[in-house]
Amino acid sequence: MTRKAKRGTTASSAIMFGEEVRYARESMGWTQEELSKHLHCDRTVVSRTEGGKRRPSIEEVEEIERLLNTGDLLRRLYGRVDWNASIEHPDWFQEYVDVEAISIGMRAYQDGVMYGLLQCRQYAHALFANGVAAGNPEEIEERTRARLGRQSRFLAPDGPLLLVILDESTIRTVVGGPGVMRRQMEHLLKVAQLPNVVLHVAPFTNRRARIKTAMVLLELADGQRLVYSESLDRGHLSGDSEAVARHQRRYDQLRGECLSESDSLRLIAEALEGFKDDEQRARRSRLEEEQLQPRRRRQLHRGGPRIPRPRPRA
Repeated sequence: MTRKAKRGTTASSAIMFGEEVRYARESMGWTQEELSKHLHCDRTVVSRTEGGKRRPSIEEVEEIERLLNTGDLLRRLYGRVDWNASIEHPDWFQEYVDVEAISIGMRAYQDGVMYGLLQCRQYAHALFANGVAAGNPEEIEERTRARLGRQSRFLAPDGPLLLVILDESTIRTVVGGPGVMRRQMEHLLKVAQLPNVVLHVAPFTNRRARIKTAMVLLELADGQRLVYSESLDRGHLSGDSEAVARHQRRYDQLRGECLSESDSLRLIAEALEGFKDDEQRARRSRLEEEQLQPRRRRQLHRGGPRIPRPRPRA
C-alpha cells in the first residue's frame, strides 16, 4: 500500500515519513480527527506528525501501524529519519504542547494568572490583549483560538485526568475587568463538574509549602513522567527521574495544605458573587456618567460668556 513519496529540493526524510502516515490514513478513509481519537491525542498532533514537524515516539508509530494496517513500513522508515537534521524544531513552548497533547494525566500548579487549560474565551482574549499580542487584533484572536483548542480533550467527560492547584491569587487578580472575571469564575465552577477535573485552591493564609513558580507534572501512556516549569524568558521540560520525583513531592505537600475540593469551589463561588457586585457597580457608574454628560454640556452652554450682538443703527 506504499507509494513513492514526493522528493523535491525542500523535502526531508521527516516530511516523507509524514506523507506516508497521511497516505495510509487516507487509504483507510479516516480523517485526522478520527485517527487522533484512536490515538487518544489532539488532532494537531496528527497534523504536525504528517507535516514532518513533530517526532512521534516509537510506541506511537507502532500503534499507528496497527490501526492503519501498514505492516512494519512506518517502523522501517522511522529508523531511517535523521530527526535532528530534518525536523522543524519547535520552540520551547511548542515542545511542551506536543507532550501535553498526548498526556493521559496532568497535575498543575498555577499562581498569578489563571491556568491556561482552565481559561474561558473572554479571559484568554483579555490576557493576550494586554500582553504579548497587544495592539494586534489578528494575533490576539489567533492566540486565543490556539489556547482554547488545547483545552478540548481535557474539558470533556472522558478526558485525561486534570488535577489543578490554583493559588488564591489566580481568582483575585483581575484580568479584563469584573465582567470577564465573572465569566471566568462561572467557567471554573462549570468545568469542576467534569469527572476528570479536580480543582483545589491554595489560600493566602497558608504559605508554608508554597511553590515559587507555576509547574505541570505530565504522565504519558507508556508510563513516562515529565515536569514542566517556566522561568522569566522560557520554559523547561524535563524527564529526569530525580527532578520529577522532587517536584512531585513538593506538589503533594502543597496539595495536602490546600482547601478541600468542596471548600475550594465555595471560595470560587464567593469570588463570583463579588465580581457580580463589582460588575453591577461599574455598570451603574457608566450609566450615571452617560446621563451626566448631556447635563454638563447644557450647563456649559448656559453658563458660557455672553457675546454682544451688534445693535442696529438708528
